Amino acid sequence: MIAVEGLSIRHGAFALDGVSFVVPAGAYAVLMGATGSGKTSLLEAIAGLRRTIAGRVALAGRDVTALPPAGRNVGYVPQDAVLFKTMTVRENIGFSLAVRGVGRAEVEARVNELAGPLGLADLLDRRATGLSGGEAQRVALGRALAFRPPVLLLDEPLNAVDDATRDRIVSLLRDVRAARATTVLHVTHSRDEAALLGEVLLRLDGGRVIDVSVEPRPHGSG
Repeated sequence: MIAVEGLSIRHGAFALDGVSFVVPAGAYAVLMGATGSGKTSLLEAIAGLRRTIAGRVALAGRDVTALPPAGRNVGYVPQDAVLFKTMTVRENIGFSLAVRGVGRAEVEARVNELAGPLGLADLLDRRATGLSGGEAQRVALGRALAFRPPVLLLDEPLNAVDDATRDRIVSLLRDVRAARATTVLHVTHSRDEAALLGEVLLRLDGGRVIDVSVEPRPHGSG
């Protein structure tokens, strides 16, 4: 579950005031809104990467408002797909497992499990430098998924990928949610993405969530 209650952010002239919404446990939520409406700022605040001045954030039933990003146990894919440039693609994907003390064989198995659906099998031994935007985004998604987080935060994860890769990633995200009841909050401008993946539809405008609609859909349905 993702529960945001009365969340407020100030950044220069920009503000989010009293934002409240709930994404039920295991649901796939899509957050839409105009450019500059604050979608990324809201996602960063939930992840613990942006300071809030009021409000509360609870993830998977736990109040994480005062916790740093590392303590929130979320998988987060930023829009700019920040990677560790000195590492290989393989090492980037496995990073979240390695820092949790997971054994090398298990890390390798999980990396290989994700590399196929993400279209990264042929890139695993390349350095993260020189990757295309779409390739980097897929690596960042793999890194976020690797440790099987209970909550997944995605900032335009399909923005820089081709149609074939997009279809594979959509299928992977559906499978992740169906298999592990992962709660997802996915920022996008695309109505097609919202229709393909979203159950809970959120619209952000004027610094507030102004419309919330729920469209029940069976897990794994198209």
